[in-house]
Amino acid sequence: MNSGDSILIDSIIFNHTLCDGWTNSTEGAIYQLGNTILFLGYMGGSGAYGALYIFSFLAPAFLCLALWGWLTVCGLDVFLWNLLLLLQCLAQVCHQIFRLMQDGLTNEELSALYTVVYLPLDVPVQVFKEIMAASENKVLSLAAEETYAVEGKTPIDQLSFLLSGRIRVSLEGQFLHYIFPHQFLDSPEWESLRPTEEGNFQVTLTAETDCRYISWRRRRLYLLLSKDRYIARLFSVMLGSDIADKLYSLNDKLFAKSGVRLDIRLPSLYHVLAPSPQGSEGGSASSPPRGSQGDATAMPIDPAPSNQGLEARNVHLDQGKSPVPKPPHQLWPSDTEMPSEDDNPGRLRFQRGGAPLAPTDTPKL
Repeated sequence: MNSGDSILIDSIIFNHTLCDGWTNSTEGAIYQLGNTILFLGYMGGSGAYGALYIFSFLAPAFLCLALWGWLTVCGLDVFLWNLLLLLQCLAQVCHQIFRLMQDGLTNEELSALYTVVYLPLDVPVQVFKEIMAASENKVLSLAAEETYAVEGKTPIDQLSFLLSGRIRVSLEGQFLHYIFPHQFLDSPEWESLRPTEEGNFQVTLTAETDCRYISWRRRRLYLLLSKDRYIARLFSVMLGSDIADKLYSLNDKLFAKSGVRLDIRLPSLYHVLAPSPQGSEGGSASSPPRGSQGDATAMPIDPAPSNQGLEARNVHLDQGKSPVPKPPHQLWPSDTEMPSEDDNPGRLRFQRGGAPLAPTDTPKL
């Protein structure tokens, strides 16, 4: 730093003209208003909304100061500087509004869907937009008593999610369960087929009220799932939870012929609901029932006390004789009392390749 610069700095700091005295006159109302708005503007917070708040207050504040410089001070530099700051704040306001519009959801139904379903799962907005883009951001409608799918006729070529209304699921005219808002319409059908397979609905879906839903075409959704692993895991969890809810809704319909209520969550019930090998080969009515003389390998469950079990072990079966009879105080219904296909028509919806969806087919939540 040369001596000339040092003299200039000293003259600015130390050799300036001191105020002879403070005046009692104040600036006009425009100047006071501008600084008041400026004070309020700097009380904004962080983030996109905080920045929008700050610049929304700074713009009218600099407008007041520019008018003050033009009308009161009559200083061209004061006016130009405040005008420049005003234009900069207006540009920032437009930029923040554009960002919020890009990050937000303009459709109210999709915004409500994100808030209720995807936000609790911490799904980012951009990921949700990619999912909705696969459905072309369209919300479709079903009038009351309008059919979404007909058993045996409608192909499984899409996956739909109910936004509002209620849909009735039936098989051969027999009611199975309802589908309520924020549930998939055809999750069992989606999981029953591989990407290269084709099939038709095994149930009929009819709208009981006016319904609104979104739908993804099968091919387009598979492409999205193959590209994005996070979205694939997300759909796997949501579909698994939805199928579990539908299975639990059928729980009240499972009764043995003796009136005992069965719980589909029992692992021992899986082989009962699964079709037998004879039924898959031809379904002949002449095949003996499970637990009869013609099927010596199917033994009824015996939860009786241990002493009865020991007595049963001591009984030996000779060739041609019938199996050991069940104890007189058996607590569980026999296999012949278990629900058949007619007792539980809803199981037809939850099949993959002729067998019901096992618990392993549903991802863990």
